[in-house]
Amino acid sequence: MHPILKLVAQRVALSLLLLSAASALIFIGTNILPGDVAQSILGQSATPEALANLRRVLGLNEPAITRYFDWLFGALQGDLGTAQTNGRDIAESLSKRLTNTLFLAFWAAIVSVPLAILLGLLAVRYKDRWPDKLISGATLASISIPEFLIGYVLMFYLGVQLRWFPSVAAIRDGMSLGDKLEVIALPVMVLTLVVLAHMMRMTRAAILNVMQSAYIETAELKGLSGLQIIWRHAFPNAIAPIVNVVMLNLAYLVVGVVVVEVVFIYPGMGQYLVDHVSKRDIPVVQACGLIFAAVYIGLNLIADLVSILANPRLRHPK
Repeated sequence: MHPILKLVAQRVALSLLLLSAASALIFIGTNILPGDVAQSILGQSATPEALANLRRVLGLNEPAITRYFDWLFGALQGDLGTAQTNGRDIAESLSKRLTNTLFLAFWAAIVSVPLAILLGLLAVRYKDRWPDKLISGATLASISIPEFLIGYVLMFYLGVQLRWFPSVAAIRDGMSLGDKLEVIALPVMVLTLVVLAHMMRMTRAAILNVMQSAYIETAELKGLSGLQIIWRHAFPNAIAPIVNVVMLNLAYLVVGVVVVEVVFIYPGMGQYLVDHVSKRDIPVVQACGLIFAAVYIGLNLIADLVSILANPRLRHPK
C-alpha cells in the first residue's frame, strides 16, 4: 500500500475509534445524571405503578450495556430514537435544526475565515507597527469577552437602540435569502468576533515562522515587495497550520453555537438541545451529543488529511 494511503487509512480508523469512545462517554454521562426520567415525564404526582410501566416502555429496566448497543446500532442505521417528552422521531426533528445550524455556521465561516487570513497577512506585513498592534489588540480583546456578553451588547445597541437588525433570529421556512441573512446578522457577528482572533493570531504566527526561512531571504534579494513575498512564498508554505486552525474553528462554529443560539433564540440544534436538557429528555441529548461529536471529529479528520497532503514531510514520513 502506498505510504500516503496507509497514513490516511490510519487517520480514518483512529477517527472512527475516537467517535466510538465519544459515543460511550455520551451514553455514560447522560445515564449517570441524577434524577428519574420517568418521574420527570409524569411529574411528582405519578403513582409507582405508572412509573414502573413507563420505565418498562422506555426500556429503562434493560441492562445499561444492552441499551447502549441498541442505541449505537440504531444510530448507525439512522435511527436516533424517539423523544420521550413528545413522542416525535428525533432524526426527523433534528434534520431541520441541523440545517439551520449549518446555515448559520456557513455564513459565519464565509465572513470570518477570509477576514482572519487577511488580517493575519496585514499583521505580518506591518509587524511591530501600529496596524499589527491594533489588529492584535482588538482581536485579543474580542476573544477575552464571553460570546453571550458580546451577543447581548450587539443586541442592545444594534437591535434595540439603532434597530438595524432583528434582535431575535427567528428564521422560518419560506423566507428569502436576503431576509434570512438579515435575521442572522447579529449571531453571525458574534460568532465572527469569537473565532476571528484565534484564526488571525495563528495565521500571523505560522507566516512569521516561515518568514525565518532561507528562501524568504532569497526572495528579498530578488527585489520582491513585502506583500509579494508573503503572498507568493510565505503563505503557501504556512498553509498546513492555518488549515488546522481554520478547521478547528469551523468545528467550533457548528458545535459551539449553543450559547449563541440560546441568546438569539435561533431554531438550531443548540436551542433544541437546551430545551430538552431542561426536560431531561435523554435520547435527544444523546443524539445531539453524538452529532456534535461526529461533526467535530470529522472536521478534525479533514484538517489532518489536508495537512498530510500539503506537507511533503508528512506525505513521505521516511
